[in-house]
Amino acid sequence: MQSKLAATGQGAGAPGGPEPSLDHMLGGLTRDLQELGITATPTGLCASCCKPIAGKVLTALGKAWHPEHFTCARCGQELGGQPFFERGGQAYCEEDYHQAFSPRCAYCAGPIREKVLTAMDQTWHPEHFFCTHCGKVFGDDGFHERKGKPYCRQDFIALFAPKCQGCERPLTDNYLSALQGVWHPECFVCADCLTGFASGSFFELEGRPYCETHFHQRQGTVCHGCGRPVTGRCVTAAGRKYHPEHFICAYCLGQLHKGSFREHADKMYCQPCHDKLFL
Repeated sequence: MQSKLAATGQGAGAPGGPEPSLDHMLGGLTRDLQELGITATPTGLCASCCKPIAGKVLTALGKAWHPEHFTCARCGQELGGQPFFERGGQAYCEEDYHQAFSPRCAYCAGPIREKVLTAMDQTWHPEHFFCTHCGKVFGDDGFHERKGKPYCRQDFIALFAPKCQGCERPLTDNYLSALQGVWHPECFVCADCLTGFASGSFFELEGRPYCETHFHQRQGTVCHGCGRPVTGRCVTAAGRKYHPEHFICAYCLGQLHKGSFREHADKMYCQPCHDKLFL
């Protein structure tokens, strides 16, 4: 509680020079008054020293005080003529009150004298509650907490959100989990033709997703005759793979049999056609 002093009595106003001790002052005043035939009546007892107050008096905290006895309970400076704070029936100067009793800022550890911001179970000067990474004071988006430190939304996502396996950008909304990673739905496509997997199935090769055609192309399991994947019975000839029904003579289109064909200019021929055309 902040209060103002009320000064009453003779001599209240601007302070004078050094004063003699209280006992000496009272004794001298009493003798002077008695010589004039006047009996001095004290205005009350000082709450500090419990002695009569015959001159200037200060009223504070519901009590009367010699001005020099109304002091800060911590540093001892006189509080006459300046604001003071009360705590537990004792008076404190402004600096000592804040040092002793005001909440502390979690950032600078200094006392918070005016507006207090409470966040993350701690108190802060409003200007000291800012993003740990970029240093900007938080706006309407609020903040995100990580290991006891506050971050703005932009930096929190950039630093801590999971990254898409396809584009390596942070994931903030919907995502897919596949191939031991997470993906934006639009990034989970064939690594060769960039086509999505409408059927929901895909083929994996070296940690990347592929459609059926490009998976078999990379594996070398595409029919050299029709260009489609070979998934069942297979004929291998001249380092190439064929569906059995596509392993035919390039001239007469008759079915070829392994061991009974000839190759010319990267094409397969039956023995009769080869001999007729090239011999």
